[in-house]
Amino acid sequence: MNRETIVSRLTGDECIHVRHESGLEIYIMEMEGYHSSFALFGTKYGSINTRFRLKGEADYAEVPEGIAHFLEHKLFENEDCDAFAQYAKTGANANAYTSFDRTAYLFACSENFNESLEILLSFVQAPYFTQESVDKEQGIIAQEIRMNNDEPGWRVFFNMLRAMYHNHPVRIDIGGTEESIRKIDADLLYRCYNTFYNLHNMVLSVAGNVKADEVLAICDKLLRKCEDQGLEEVFPDEPDTVAEHYTEVCLPVGAPIFNVGFKLKPKSGKELLRAELTAISLLDVLLGPSSGLYNELLQEGLINSEFDVDTPFTGSGFFCLSCGGESRQPETVRDRIIAEIERAKKEGFSAEDFERTKRVHYGDMIRSCGNVEANASMMLNAFMNGLQPFDSIEVLADITYEDALQFLREEINTEMNVLSVVRNQEATSCRR
Repeated sequence: MNRETIVSRLTGDECIHVRHESGLEIYIMEMEGYHSSFALFGTKYGSINTRFRLKGEADYAEVPEGIAHFLEHKLFENEDCDAFAQYAKTGANANAYTSFDRTAYLFACSENFNESLEILLSFVQAPYFTQESVDKEQGIIAQEIRMNNDEPGWRVFFNMLRAMYHNHPVRIDIGGTEESIRKIDADLLYRCYNTFYNLHNMVLSVAGNVKADEVLAICDKLLRKCEDQGLEEVFPDEPDTVAEHYTEVCLPVGAPIFNVGFKLKPKSGKELLRAELTAISLLDVLLGPSSGLYNELLQEGLINSEFDVDTPFTGSGFFCLSCGGESRQPETVRDRIIAEIERAKKEGFSAEDFERTKRVHYGDMIRSCGNVEANASMMLNAFMNGLQPFDSIEVLADITYEDALQFLREEINTEMNVLSVVRNQEATSCRR
């Protein structure tokens, strides 16, 4: 077992990293004086991972869209009972989530941590699927898909992605479609489980009132050693251009809602982290509540307080910036945003405002160091992105105004814009 202590050079916080003999990467942050604990058991498997092959295989396998999310639902059930019933006995609050590039199972507790950790490691490693239970789940998830399609905030975001990307599977809803989930059967679930839930593709991250030696003893007892399968993922070629500049649907909304997005060239590792953190402060300066443009649009009645700048949306093969809110003239808002970005490219922007905004984000990161859930998530996110814990805070500290201006001028191409709108069904301008 390879064990090391990782220390932040800026805050002095530290965590333990273990490469377990089973193949699992383990991160543990002992937080003395805290009463609560948080654990995440995650795999690099999300909705975009629909094409893959293993070492020695000549051809790529293709599986239905939405299967990662479907698998997450089914994994809580085993042959005897479901995991939630087991957690009820320890008092832990358990959940799970599937995103575009990962699935994670988690729990929070203030007592019985070791017992809850045993439940987590046990049920995630014990899949049990029958065709009868799969058929039942198809109906449940189909209903969830229909509900999401009727939710304006969900539709405006995913329609933006669908307009932005030609081929990349990020353009597809995480849950898939009603048509795609009908193709899922028990055999497919087992195949995807055995491919992506291999411990060499997974991570355990725990923080709070925990003891590293106790956590590792439980891992030694329950983790099943497995061979690295040489998993290889592949994504379709994606042009730099956007598929469509405008997309619109009609739903019952009080006022039109919109998302403006800009497609950027994808990045990875520390280069991506630096770009993300630069973009967060940069967009806050240009479009945030303290910016001149925000207040102009507010005073002119073109936006209201619902307008917000989103966190950069990034992953394997995709990177975009977006903002949105409510407006009866979303096209005008888009044009004003583009004009402000182009103005800032030529004239620059306030270095003082940028440093102030960066300090705010830096302070938020420092405060999150005292939160058990934030620390566990930070360690898991670092693993998923091929980074080290504490990289975020150290990269942010080094970003300068000059870096932000260069990013603005070289990375943001306003021609790669998408406007997604949801209008009221009664609107005469609504495109049906």
